[in-house]
Amino acid sequence: MREDQFGEYVLLVAQTRDEWEGRVDVRLGLEADYFEGHESYVEKQLASADFHFVLGSVHPQIPEFRAKYWVDDLVEVQRIYFRLLAQSAETRLFDSIAHPDLIKNFAGATWNPAAIMDDVGAALDRIAATGTAMELNTSGVNKTISEMNPNPAMLVEMRKRGIPVTIGADAHQPGRVADRYTAALRLLEQCGYSHVSIFLDRQRQELAISDVLGSLVDPAATN
Repeated sequence: MREDQFGEYVLLVAQTRDEWEGRVDVRLGLEADYFEGHESYVEKQLASADFHFVLGSVHPQIPEFRAKYWVDDLVEVQRIYFRLLAQSAETRLFDSIAHPDLIKNFAGATWNPAAIMDDVGAALDRIAATGTAMELNTSGVNKTISEMNPNPAMLVEMRKRGIPVTIGADAHQPGRVADRYTAALRLLEQCGYSHVSIFLDRQRQELAISDVLGSLVDPAATN
């Protein structure tokens, strides 16, 4: 979404909320990039509308990241990425940190979670101290390294630190809305989580994973 489309987006969500009132609870959310030195800009943008949920992202593939942080040593790039994740949480601008090992899809053969787990752990310690949630993003199965973001080892470390977790599908097409949520919830259980978080009016609420699984309906069963 371009900056000049922001107002149109907010209006579209409001119109959709009115159209579906009483049938679907439509709420306003945003995924906002974190980039050092632009915190005040993001803060101003987030204050310009009544958001219900805000994801914070670090995208290592965008030109701005490449220009400022990319070096020949891809392991060092990974360390930089996880440091920036921690910084994004410490701004306290965001409710949840999106797809938090996205860097693995751009690290090539150098990606080895065990080799950088000390750096990941240090970032998670800093994130845990802020109370910010982190996302389990199901779209990772469609990327270069076919697994959800973050990887299971990182999910376990998140759970050890009591970091709340949200689920997202990064649904850039309508058909991917809630894609693989059942598998994501099962994975969270396997990694030691018993609850998943949602945000309403930017306030976190916890739901028991067992209750969420019991509430899900197979779309094929409704046809």
